[in-house]
Amino acid sequence: MQQYQKAKDLINRDKDILWHPYSTMPNNMPIFAVESASGSKIKLTDGTQLIDGMASWWCAIHGYNHPSINTAIVSQLQDMSHVMLGGLTHEPAVALAEELIELTPAKLDTVFYSDSGSVAVEVALKMAIQYWAASDKPGKHKFLTIRNGYHGDTFGAMSVCDPVTGMHSLFSGMLAKNLFAPQPRVRFSDEWDESDIYPLRQLLEQHHHEIAAIILEPVVQGAGGMWFYHPQYLKTVREYCNEYNVLLIADEIATGFGRTGRMFACEYAEISPDVMCLGKALTGGYMSFAATLASSEVADGISQQGSMPFMHGPTFMGNPLAATTALANIALLKSWDWETKVLQIQNQMEEELAPCREFTQVVSDVRVLGAIGVVELHEPVDMEFLTQEFVKRGVWIRPFGKLVYIMPPYIIELEELSRLTSAICEILRLLNE
Repeated sequence: MQQYQKAKDLINRDKDILWHPYSTMPNNMPIFAVESASGSKIKLTDGTQLIDGMASWWCAIHGYNHPSINTAIVSQLQDMSHVMLGGLTHEPAVALAEELIELTPAKLDTVFYSDSGSVAVEVALKMAIQYWAASDKPGKHKFLTIRNGYHGDTFGAMSVCDPVTGMHSLFSGMLAKNLFAPQPRVRFSDEWDESDIYPLRQLLEQHHHEIAAIILEPVVQGAGGMWFYHPQYLKTVREYCNEYNVLLIADEIATGFGRTGRMFACEYAEISPDVMCLGKALTGGYMSFAATLASSEVADGISQQGSMPFMHGPTFMGNPLAATTALANIALLKSWDWETKVLQIQNQMEEELAPCREFTQVVSDVRVLGAIGVVELHEPVDMEFLTQEFVKRGVWIRPFGKLVYIMPPYIIELEELSRLTSAICEILRLLNE
């Protein structure tokens, strides 16, 4: 009873003063007070244990409170928690840049740090514009992307999100006007149909003289719809960028560090972008940190003699505590056979979510890739109802739009994963009756 009252008091204190993501004030959606988290479990203040199916919006790939990452953070704290990167440098920032260059696809040879995925996208867009300006082609300042994409909530990032599913229609009059090709329709595992990419090619033919870059999420579209498209689409986009003299920006913020079954989703198409954005799982979910990698060609183009310096510089850029955390996270990822575990998660989700296809009154599609399991409904979900029903079943799953999905930590036990999938099937079965 005392724990329950403690949780209730905290939620009441929160309600009128604290903005939550995509919420109104006061927040009328259900809120659950967290006391601690460890491994794949979240412990609520009232004592309830929840199996985490979201990896805290896809970033806590090793679960919570991992000893090796904790140790690295404590050790770094004894030296310094922060120092400005302007005019100074330090071992964690340099070592992490070296690690990222080694880990990512070829030709990504320079690293720019920032604080969040949205800012990493802003940096990438500015790099592309400044690259062409320094190359005496200032008219190349627009971006081409695909529908149902999502790249963040800051202004530049919003301008390359889908105008409808990107949740930013209110700001459309203030956003830069970019170009949108239809969403790829050939599924990841289906036979490739070249006509799927013809609309994008047509836009390139018509507008390449004003396009600075194509930006897209490789193979997996995230918050815009959790759609998995054919790797050949991405491979052909790379060819088109070369043909039409346009840069390619790969937004791997959601897909990077193994989520799709490959270290980076670009690997499915065996391509290297000119610029790559990283975030989310970069620090294993410990703190906000991001990076934008660029090829030497892009970096040299921006930095050629007589040109303006690259005009961006976050205060906490290259924070040593965050960089150390990222290094520990990457070292941990490389220390075990995560590929086999992610494949195991994929196979288990494919088997255990398959029954949802029978619920045709409510379910339109079921799809799985890597450690991403998606059940798409015909109509938008009642998030308040579903979230509370999941909590009653001891799992943390947060649906949105028409999607009920899970992206669990890679370290999740198989029986814990079964709890997640069975909760989804059970609730959707009830809705289907």
